[in-house]
Amino acid sequence: MPATTTDKPFSLLVKPVSFDCNLRCRYCFYLEKEALFGSQRHCMSDEVLEAMIVNYLQSRQEVYSLAWQGGEPTLAGIDFFRRAVGFMEKHGKRGVNFANALQTNGTLLDDAWGEFLAEYRFLVGVSVDGPETWHDLNRRTADGRGTHAAVLRGLDVLRRHRVEFNILTLVNSATVREPLAVYRYLRDELGVVFHQYIECVEYDEGGKLMPYAVTAEQWGDFLCQIFDEWYAQDQERVSVRLFDTILHKLLTGQANTCAASRECGQYLVIEHDGGVFPCDFFVQPDLKLGNVLRLPLAQALASPRMQAFAQRKAKTLRQCRSCEFNPYCAGDCPKNRFQNASLLCEGWKKFYNHALGRLKQIAADLQRRCAG
Repeated sequence: MPATTTDKPFSLLVKPVSFDCNLRCRYCFYLEKEALFGSQRHCMSDEVLEAMIVNYLQSRQEVYSLAWQGGEPTLAGIDFFRRAVGFMEKHGKRGVNFANALQTNGTLLDDAWGEFLAEYRFLVGVSVDGPETWHDLNRRTADGRGTHAAVLRGLDVLRRHRVEFNILTLVNSATVREPLAVYRYLRDELGVVFHQYIECVEYDEGGKLMPYAVTAEQWGDFLCQIFDEWYAQDQERVSVRLFDTILHKLLTGQANTCAASRECGQYLVIEHDGGVFPCDFFVQPDLKLGNVLRLPLAQALASPRMQAFAQRKAKTLRQCRSCEFNPYCAGDCPKNRFQNASLLCEGWKKFYNHALGRLKQIAADLQRRCAG
């Protein structure tokens, strides 16, 4: 495979076990990939694993960033990840920096995992939907058992081993009605300082929201209430990813997440078999870019298929171009769109009308501090 370089930074979202998972969360969109990859167990081979890392190193990056997801990536086992780190050490030249992140449901973490994650400085994201009743409403095992207690044990492992972690909360039709209860539970009961709230937007072929999805009005209300609590009490002690993203855009003029970018294309998905796709939400045959065993990743990123996918985010939302909030929401993530319109548009408008002025003031204060 010929060496290739790129000046465009991109990260990898790696699916070492594809959609395989020990849970059956009601709202999980990735379980449907069984139709694409089959019902047998999946695990990335060493051949694909090493080829992926060598391939990635052929691009030119300040930091080589890999986010390991699923399904449930810990099903691949610690030895798999030890081999991954070994390949990074084997092929990375002196001065090459790797950043590894692991997104997990947390139920399989034990002290062996804690030691490994601490040793190699993995950033860990753990999925927690809120207090036990709400968490266990959707996040259950295959035989219907709740998982909240197991997740808390996993968080204890991370704390004991001083592994840096954040919480990802999928806001659904139950939790969206109680924003402050969710926020305060994460902040006060769990002591979490890094929060990420993801909207659950799933709909049928006619555009009708699924029972567990959130409406635009609910999403707007949820964000407004959390923002008010954060603004009044927690600016110095809690990081909410959405608010950080907006502040980053105000301070630098640049988007630091794909959802806030005018175009898609900040990362590539690598499936267990080496298949390369443009987005976690669009792992489908007609969008497959190639395979890491044969196609340089920088070439995949620059391919006509990838460029068409990346650009259609902006091209298909003409109605957004005159919106005063477009520089911040960028028309929303394409996964939330039906017939070229975001199902959450009115909710986003409500939030930005409510919060943007105060976020601009925070950004101005930060600039003055830096200048002083």
